[in-house]
Amino acid sequence: MLLRGSRLGDISGEVLDFISSRDADLWIAEADVLVDMAHLLMLYDRGLIQRKDCAEILKALKELLAEGFGVLGEGEDIHEAIEAYIIERVGPAGGRMHTARSRNDEVATCIRIALREQMLGLMEELLQMIDALVRIADETRERIIPGYTHLQHAQPTTLAHHLLAHADALIRDLERFEDAYDRVNLSPLGAAAFASTGFDIDRYMTCELLGFSGIVENSMDAVSGRDFALEVLSDTSILMINLSRIAEEIILWSTSEFGYLEVNDLFASTSSIMPQKKNPDTAELVRAKSGTAIGSLVGALSIAKALPMSYNRDLQELTPHIWRGIGAARSSLRVMKGCVSTLRFDFERLERSSAEGFTTATELADSMVRITGIPFRTAHQIVGRIARLPGKPSLEDLDRIAMEVADLRLSQMGFKAEDLERALDVRTNVSMRSRPGGPAPEEVSRMLDARKKYMESASSRIAERRSSVDAAIKRLMELVDRTVASS
Repeated sequence: MLLRGSRLGDISGEVLDFISSRDADLWIAEADVLVDMAHLLMLYDRGLIQRKDCAEILKALKELLAEGFGVLGEGEDIHEAIEAYIIERVGPAGGRMHTARSRNDEVATCIRIALREQMLGLMEELLQMIDALVRIADETRERIIPGYTHLQHAQPTTLAHHLLAHADALIRDLERFEDAYDRVNLSPLGAAAFASTGFDIDRYMTCELLGFSGIVENSMDAVSGRDFALEVLSDTSILMINLSRIAEEIILWSTSEFGYLEVNDLFASTSSIMPQKKNPDTAELVRAKSGTAIGSLVGALSIAKALPMSYNRDLQELTPHIWRGIGAARSSLRVMKGCVSTLRFDFERLERSSAEGFTTATELADSMVRITGIPFRTAHQIVGRIARLPGKPSLEDLDRIAMEVADLRLSQMGFKAEDLERALDVRTNVSMRSRPGGPAPEEVSRMLDARKKYMESASSRIAERRSSVDAAIKRLMELVDRTVASS
């Protein structure tokens, strides 16, 4: 094998399989070629490789991209396989490609390039998921639903208010990914094994050619640091927990017991034995994949724990967790966006349910305080006793219980039958909660406008990041073409 050379002897197939990272390397294969190209162009620019050798190797790398990575032979990893392919195509001069470079900085750079691309895709998909929630909220500002605490009816709210709560959690997820992106998009290339190199290289040139926004300065940190991956996996786990909460509500609300919504047939399945079943399987799998993401984070944390400086082969086992975690999140986002966008709500049932369980009790207590001036705790005790009564309470019931609890007659303190009727109306309850962040339609409208503006701004930022990377890679490929053509 290429890298074992004269230092080590043959290796058994079992050991080769054990140390190989080829399966996980498929995620970084294209990134590896880009890194090779940028490194070669820098070596040529610094006079460390002749134009002819540089052009021949670049041409072979272009042919590899065109042919596909299935043409590669065996090797411990994708990097060795590519180098062996180049040497086979251009002869011993192909070995110059590895001048002033180690697999350590090469791998670290490839992971960041591939992860950067995955993050851009995830952020775009996350923005689409947020947009789906906001669009449905925009259409349901006046739709009354029951709000819950402890999974018990609590107070009436609106579907729009409820959906915006989920949207806001996902917006924070997006902000976390945007913040992490700036730490991912840094170049380790040029750090070599860990102690840099004695060759006169230009780290900033390769950084620019590959579309990075800066370098990981300390060469030891550059090859051994994986906190950027741990951060992304942490953000991914939080995102999946938030998606799992949405999935759980879809599952619950689609049951016969709730009956608040129906999942579109595209996102449901049936039973192998019970023909009447319509199961929300996609939501259940999103709920399960949150465990996959969390497991990837915990696995990566366990591998990175207590590793001495600098590079250790343990880090090879960490890399698959990155792709597993972010892959679960991206597929979940795409499916959940489609599922949520096609939900069919039973608005009549939702509104009927919004008054069940005495959800207007809090407003009744608040009304007593506002109108009569009694302490809230006294009003709370009175309404708590009223909650035991069957049916709708009357003003006489309020007076009787107020006398028992606090020796008061609310009707003699200005509390009228119309005040009771207003306090028990679910729509009045909602409309009165117009403080910042409340469910009143006018406040929800304000929040919707703010979220729409945020999404426009976020979309522009993500597009700028993608455009910056795409432009850099385009310039890199143009420089490769010119170098090949001029040889």
